[in-house]
Amino acid sequence: MLKLKSAVGLALSLLMAVPPSAFASSHREAPITSLDHTADITDFYEFVSYEHPDHVVFILNVDPFLEPSNGPNYFPFDPSVVYQILVDNNQTAKPGVIFRFQFQTNIQLPGVPVGLVGAGNGVNAPANSPAPVAPGTLIVPPAITSLTGPGAEGLSLQQTFSVTMIKDGTSTSLTNSTGNPLIAVPSNVGPRTMPNYDALAEQGIYSLQGSGVSGVRVWAGTAADPFFIDLGATFDSLNYRAGRGVEALTPEQDKSNYFNTAPNSVSGFNVNTIAIEVPISLLTSDGNIHPATDPRATIGAWATTSRTQTTIRPSPLPAQNSGSLAQIQRFGNPLINELVIGTGSKDFWSMSEPVNDSQFASFDLDPTIARVFNAVYGFKIPTPPRTDLLPLVTYAHPIAAAGTPAGPIADLMRLNTGVPPTPFEKRSRLGLIAGDPAGYPNGRRLTDDVVDITERVAIGGVLVPGFDVAPNNLLGDGVNAPDVPPQEKFPYVHFAFSGRDSRHIDAGETGCGEQPNPYSFQNQLAPPANQGGFLPCPVNATDHDHDHDHDHDRW
Repeated sequence: MLKLKSAVGLALSLLMAVPPSAFASSHREAPITSLDHTADITDFYEFVSYEHPDHVVFILNVDPFLEPSNGPNYFPFDPSVVYQILVDNNQTAKPGVIFRFQFQTNIQLPGVPVGLVGAGNGVNAPANSPAPVAPGTLIVPPAITSLTGPGAEGLSLQQTFSVTMIKDGTSTSLTNSTGNPLIAVPSNVGPRTMPNYDALAEQGIYSLQGSGVSGVRVWAGTAADPFFIDLGATFDSLNYRAGRGVEALTPEQDKSNYFNTAPNSVSGFNVNTIAIEVPISLLTSDGNIHPATDPRATIGAWATTSRTQTTIRPSPLPAQNSGSLAQIQRFGNPLINELVIGTGSKDFWSMSEPVNDSQFASFDLDPTIARVFNAVYGFKIPTPPRTDLLPLVTYAHPIAAAGTPAGPIADLMRLNTGVPPTPFEKRSRLGLIAGDPAGYPNGRRLTDDVVDITERVAIGGVLVPGFDVAPNNLLGDGVNAPDVPPQEKFPYVHFAFSGRDSRHIDAGETGCGEQPNPYSFQNQLAPPANQGGFLPCPVNATDHDHDHDHDHDRW
């Protein structure tokens, strides 16, 4: 079993490999992905399934800051991008298992000017309809209540996708166990077009099967972005709103896993999500499930997006993609490319392989972001060289069991599959540094506060003797949770915000992204239910606006 607290030293020194520039996990963090947003990996998550502890869940998010109301085509996956999740199971930093996802766009109603349309049971031409359209002719399809068949007539822009598993060089097509195509869940247009969006989105959960493979589930579609951060304050030269004036929280603010005292800049935005749940036996080197004390229990994973070398667009025919794959981006641990790698090397890093990461090790030894905080706020930081940052990029205690080969320096998100999920009531947003063995950097859950963890370890140096003191051990941006909670079941992401009825939370506002403006008529009604929480959402407020004793009731 993992030993926490003492283990935290190395585990979070692991995290310490996460330092230079601004915090947005990896939303538009490199020059190449700021121009190629559909290939931009915003976040990558990896954790033991809450529902099935003998499975691992991977979540790959791409295409940042999707405005829910931005029609008419909304946000299909890019058919020319190959999305991959890669797993190292023998400490070589090379993939032993790969899951590959590719999408195909189908236009069902080529004469209709919007991608998604529908209302009620359909709307017919009225009695005074001018010729040549006869009265009674169907003009607006029925509301979209299904991904296929009846109820899907208005799903004009439909995307299907394929899943391929490549293991030990052998490719296996994973198909829907029912034999039907895999259909991506479209964006949430609004209540008239999609009157029961949650039910529609749940139809996108598929069980997969292939030669010798079973027990795999997949979901792909648009979802609420689960990342959380005060971006506005960060990019305003670290002009934070936190309670102590030094980007540090008060102890009272810090103790809550759910309450936000600063605006979440990602609130109300959607993202495109691929979630897959895989039996641990498909991931380990020997095909068995191992206890946490066994070196074979720990895997390392990362995600990539790639394009073929050539794309030809012979309009009006579909685009033709050919040639070998060229990697656009990769993602292992959050904030590495965002905060560690210098801008001049970001594209090169994005297109390189993790096994070659030793060439970037110098970025970790004197992280620029720590010096920025030191200059702006004046608190003490550890003296370089920060050799304590390097263990994040190897297989090491406390994540990996004793005796696990360290392997080459490589940015992989490591997960000890023998550590069971932490029950909801015992979970901590601060993961390992708070004694939660199933939290970041032992994998990453949707609620892990990687911004605050990174600030305390990489900047504050709380794992270095003499630095686990205030304000270093209270660093944080004041955003402790996403504005809508993730689900406690697969696919775990909160389903997409409504294009009609969602909003963004600005500085000083309260509420959540699922609710309309607080001054609108709709907010006089009961707030909408969320898939994962007990109450609609945490709210953003100042200390005097709430009772700290009831923080746990916010979700």
